[in-house]
Amino acid sequence: MNKIVEKNQHLGEILSNMNRVLVAFSGGVDSTLVLKRAQQELGTENVLAVVVASELFREEEFEGAVKLAEKMGVNVHQTEIKELEDEGIIANTPDSWYYSKKLLYSHLNQLAIELGYDYVLDGMIMDDVADFRPGMRARTEAGARSVLQEADLYKQEVRQLAKELELPVWNKPASCSLASRIPYGTKLDKRKIEQVDQAEKFIAKLGIDMVRVRYHENVARIEVAPEEITELLKHREKIQLKLTSLGFNYVSLDLRGYRTGSMNEVLPADLLNAEVN
Repeated sequence: MNKIVEKNQHLGEILSNMNRVLVAFSGGVDSTLVLKRAQQELGTENVLAVVVASELFREEEFEGAVKLAEKMGVNVHQTEIKELEDEGIIANTPDSWYYSKKLLYSHLNQLAIELGYDYVLDGMIMDDVADFRPGMRARTEAGARSVLQEADLYKQEVRQLAKELELPVWNKPASCSLASRIPYGTKLDKRKIEQVDQAEKFIAKLGIDMVRVRYHENVARIEVAPEEITELLKHREKIQLKLTSLGFNYVSLDLRGYRTGSMNEVLPADLLNAEVN
């Protein structure tokens, strides 16, 4: 028996002892695998997909998650949280990720109590352990379960299992809160969020598969995969015109290319190590 088969079997054993579960469902590959395996192990009637709307996530992501869960045949509960009403989140410090997840897990725990579910599950994976993830502290405090981590599954393995299960999002690019485009110390508001959201949507429509527009006051710093830089530059005049119309004075291209968590690169090592460890 190979390693990934063993891990998947272990995941099934973890889930099979949970009775009724509520899954925080984003429509990404990780939470989709959790939802599917919970459905397989516990039966559709014992699984609820909760899709949470937030000002910090695209409406298209919310709608896509609802449609995917419905297509999978599970029960779906739509709800929302108001992150831009929480001062700890608006402040946009490294601790804001903790407050964001604390708000989310508190909301999910309350729903689990009201609707009669025994566990709240999320889609955190082993790759998250080595990254700056204050949300894991909030997860642990709330008593939620990261069953993919418990089964020692990494992103590549999750994608492989999702492909084998014929889940349509097996190769979907990772998405993240739009707050990740705003540097620490710059307060969050709807205007900034809408600026980067509209900028990224415009560039994506030009055929760029993965793009991040990082907000630096009057400067937009664009990150795309290194192999797509040449393609991006073909549209530089259109991009310049659009992004300046959105309120940026200058538009720059990050020559290092797209990378997750680039806003964390300015954080001191002791803070990163404290969260990772």
